[in-house]
Parts: sequence; structure tokens; C-alpha cells
Amino acid sequence: MTADVVVVGGGFAGLSAATALASRGARVVVADARPQLGGRATAFVDRSTGELVDNGQHVLFGCYAATFEFLHRIGAMGNVRVMPALEVPYIDTLGRRSVLKCPPLPSPLHLVGAVLDWDPMPWRDRLSVLRLAGPLRRARRELRRTGAVTADPPGSVSDWLRAHRQGRKLTEWLWEPLAVAALNQSPEHASAAPFVRVLAEMFGPDAGASAIVLPTRPLHEMYAEPARDYLVERGGEARTNALARLVFSNGRVVGVDIRGERILAPAVIAAVPWHALRALAGAAPPAALAPTLAAADAMESMPIVTVNLWYDRPVMDDLFVGLPGRQMQWIFDKRRAFGDTASHLSLVTSGAIELTQMGRDELIALAAREVADALPLARTARLVRATVVSERQATFSLAAGQPARPGTRTPIEGLYLAGDWIDTGLPGTIESAVRSGHAAAAAVESKRSRSAGL
Repeated sequence: MTADVVVVGGGFAGLSAATALASRGARVVVADARPQLGGRATAFVDRSTGELVDNGQHVLFGCYAATFEFLHRIGAMGNVRVMPALEVPYIDTLGRRSVLKCPPLPSPLHLVGAVLDWDPMPWRDRLSVLRLAGPLRRARRELRRTGAVTADPPGSVSDWLRAHRQGRKLTEWLWEPLAVAALNQSPEHASAAPFVRVLAEMFGPDAGASAIVLPTRPLHEMYAEPARDYLVERGGEARTNALARLVFSNGRVVGVDIRGERILAPAVIAAVPWHALRALAGAAPPAALAPTLAAADAMESMPIVTVNLWYDRPVMDDLFVGLPGRQMQWIFDKRRAFGDTASHLSLVTSGAIELTQMGRDELIALAAREVADALPLARTARLVRATVVSERQATFSLAAGQPARPGTRTPIEGLYLAGDWIDTGLPGTIESAVRSGHAAAAAVESKRSRSAGL
């Protein structure tokens, strides 16, 4: 069998690359080793309730331009809910609810206005947000000029926040939760540059760039199945349970083997996570690929823990809520997100190395305690079911000393890389994955055009 391009990996990176190429007339085959498309952003059927449960809560922001381009392409923008502005409810450890809500002002004045009007914050903390105006303006100018952002001063996220004298409570309630959600790592360890890049994009010229966007369908239904339909309609295909290995000849890639079937193609996009690249390369990859494989092998992984709790009645009024001062960082009400097709709460903790050491029952008990502590209605409701999803390799580490992230082009002719771990300047987010997918598609299309003499 032959194809114009084979894409290995059916998550956001692989499917965005595949559909971008299909939109330009390429015949694309997507191969994914899992039983269904979606990669690390998918859903599974709960064996007790029959409900589709996401393997982790994913949040998008209004600055995710490449992701929205992808969703528009496959006709899936109706599967997300775009909030009108940044609005985040919080419930503190004393049970007090407050809301950080951006007023209708130009960016970044809308953030300043939100913080200045945030009742739980001491005035000293509120005013400290003004000290970030200069650093963020510089970061935005640098991003426009060079396409990259550096942190001044360099160091960890915590170092950067301390250097700019952010208030203790504002750091605890706003900056650290945002950093952990975006970087999936402790601010004391994660490098500041990716975080400053996130802030520069969220609080750029468009006030809507910081708005929260949430899926309204289980993840694989939100984007993976529409992407499959898009490919099939254009003569391509997406295979699941398709464990692939790269095929090399004379130092270049010539296709893939999938369980004994060879698919020949002049271009292959490896859209697998860093920890799966070596297995994809097979037993005897070309020597030129060795540095890329060694760097991928050396990348440290960071976990995300999600606890799903089903109650016998609704217990939450908000779509989601932040939990400052607790171990579980966020609660999402899936009923309010998905409608009557869902009936549970999803509690998420990012960068949760210590939680991965806890047993299932211990995690469920912790989550239930923190729900009851934050939501009065949960104290009289009955917990009827619970599950734990622990993604130990959810994202890659952004700590100092980690290997440099590779670009989409490799030393091997015909082989390209995509994934949130590719060097996009962003942390391991959906937007990073899609940008890498589009970059890989553009590189392949450029090569196809040159080969066709266009």
C-alpha cells in the first residue's frame, strides 16, 4: 500500500497535521497504537455508569489560534464553549467564594481591573500586579519581533515572580495555579520562559485571548472523530490498534510497518510523545537519528492525577472552581459542561508527583474530603462511584537542565516530528501540539511542492 504521507499518532498533533495535509490534496494515513483516536486527550467508557469519561480535564484559552483553526477546519468549533472573558471562581479553605472576573477593558488593563477588584486580595497584593506591566510589554514586543520570549531575570517561575515582587496571596491564588495548569510542574522547578510566553499570549492585544474555553463533548468526540471523518471524506484513513514501526532505506525513511503490513510513503510524521519515539524508530535506526532519540529518552515526564466522583444529586453550581490551599487544584462539573449525558465531578491536580504515590482509595478519600470542604451540598449527598486516572507521562519537564526540545525537521530525509514536546516555545499544551502539527504539515507540503516542481 502507498500513501502521500503517513502520520503516526492520533492526538492533537497528529490529527492537526493530517487534516492540514488532506486539505491540500494529500492522501494521508494516520496510524495510532491505541484502541481509539485522541492520544493523551481522549475518553473512555466507565464500566459502571456507561458514561464517557475524559482521561483528564483539558482547558483551552482564547489565544489558541492554531487549535481553533484546526477545529474550524474539521467542523468541530461547536464542540467547545468559549467564555466571553476570563472569569475564575475560587473557594478558599474557609469556604468563602470569590470570583476573579475581567471587566470589559483593553488587554492587559482588563487583568489589572480584575485583580484590583478581587475582594480576597490584600491591597498590597492587588497593587503588585502593576509591577508586571513592564515585563509583559517587553515580552509581547519580543514575541512580535523574534517569535520567542525570554524571562528577565532567568530562572524558575518562582524566581521570576519574586523578582517582580508579586504579593504572596496573589501568587498563591493566581500566578502559581496558572503556572501549574500551563506547565504541569511546580513553579519552584519549572523554567520561567515558557510561563512568560503563556502570559504574553494570554494578555496580548486581544482581551479575548485570556478567555477560558472548555470542551462540551468527551474529548475524542470533540475533535478526534470529526478529524477522522474529515480525512475519510478526502480519501485518507485513520487506523487504530495500529502499532507502527518506521521503515528506513539508505538512511532515509520510506514508510512504516503496521503489524506486518508495509505502507510506503515519501514522508512520515512521527506525532508520538517523547517517551514513545525510540520504540517507533525500531531496533536499528540510522545513526543520524541517535542524538534526537537520546534527547527524547532523557526528557523527564510529569504526571497529572484526575479523580472522578459521582454523587446521587447535583452538588455544584459553577462550571468549574479553583481550590487554593488544597491538594486538588480544580473541580469541574461535567454535568454542566456536557449536559445530562454526564453526572460527575472531575478533580484535577497537575504536576502531582506526590499524589502518584498514593493508592486509589486514598486519593478518592482525599478528593471527597476536599469536595465536602468546598461544596456544602456535597456534605449531604451520597458518593455512589469514583475512579482515578493517573497519567504519569502527561507532559514533559520544563526544569532547567532538561534536553533541548527538537524542531520538526530531523536529520533523516522524509521524517518529521510533531507533538507538544517539539520546540514551539510553549509548554506541553494542546496549542503547542497543534502548532507543531501545522509546522510539520507545512514542512511536508513544502517538500511535496519542490518534488512536484511547483
